[in-house]
Amino acid sequence: MKKQKNPKKIVLGVTGSFGTGKSTVCQLLAASGAKVIDADLISYKLLQPRQPGYRKVVNFFGERILKRNKAIDRQVLGAIVFDDPRLLKALNKLIHPLVIAEIKKQISRVKCKLAVVDAPLLFETKLADLFDQIVVVKADRKKQFSRLLERTTLSKADIVKRLNTQMPLSAKIRKADFVIDNSSTIEKTKKQVEYLRRNLWKS
Repeated sequence: MKKQKNPKKIVLGVTGSFGTGKSTVCQLLAASGAKVIDADLISYKLLQPRQPGYRKVVNFFGERILKRNKAIDRQVLGAIVFDDPRLLKALNKLIHPLVIAEIKKQISRVKCKLAVVDAPLLFETKLADLFDQIVVVKADRKKQFSRLLERTTLSKADIVKRLNTQMPLSAKIRKADFVIDNSSTIEKTKKQVEYLRRNLWKS
């Protein structure tokens, strides 16, 4: 267990893999009074017109990634970068420093006892030192695929491409302070989140 940075506030990092249910766990923690900071949402906002990341990305990738209304077409951008690891690395280099800076700013503003950061690439972007505790949400591969096929328009091949860009889930689990198995029912996940919450209050 890591040394708590601030006795008045616990900063919890929640990560996992594509489709394991990080957002579900974060929603359950929010329902118990935590403030959730969503790294994906921050990234999304930074790519909106007139936001800091927009011009950087458009200058690098060109107007081929824009819709008619000049907004970035995230599906087009995703198709480009997930087909070329070098371009994905370039995109991350442009956006991740902005996302990390905003995460730190939002953490500093949290007034309640528990700040939760939903960060899919927590380990990949070397964010671990920001957190007092880290939770990895896991699910079996079959469940991951069924969820992703239901909620996205991605093909199985596209899902595999995205999963392959992330650190293996097994490696993330080895680095975790807590692991929540989200392979089964929401009731079982709720019980694990409640166990986590009780243990955080003791830390």
